[in-house]
Amino acid sequence: MLWGFKTVASIDIWTLEHFLSGISIGMLVMSINSKLMLKHFNVSSEKIRTSHFDIVAVLLLAYLWETLEHYLETGLAGATVEYWLQGVEFWANRLIFDPLVTVVGYYLAKSYPILVNPARAMSLLWLIVHIFVFPHSMYLHEIF
Repeated sequence: MLWGFKTVASIDIWTLEHFLSGISIGMLVMSINSKLMLKHFNVSSEKIRTSHFDIVAVLLLAYLWETLEHYLETGLAGATVEYWLQGVEFWANRLIFDPLVTVVGYYLAKSYPILVNPARAMSLLWLIVHIFVFPHSMYLHEIF
């Protein structure tokens, strides 16, 4: 199934949060990599024609998050967190689509840096509402 509940679908409601996070993380990675390239190699980021370093860093962060999320979903942090997460994500969601939309968010941040601050604000609002208002992570999906 392409769209649906996170345990059976490739794309769920939280894919939107991964996209917004990708915009924010993408800008952070670009700025850190730019500083590192200048400091250690004395090369300006404008002279680097590839974004491979950025993409690798964004994917590393995305997969680190997915690994942590998997362990939280299996009950590592207790039954309350396990209930809130509402099951273990479908493998395609975890390994393909969530990291993919994070990279798409990076490319959007690279092309349109003006979108970074609104994306950060929307991401923060999303997390506040879903963590402190809704009873569990799939509540919004159940409404729709």
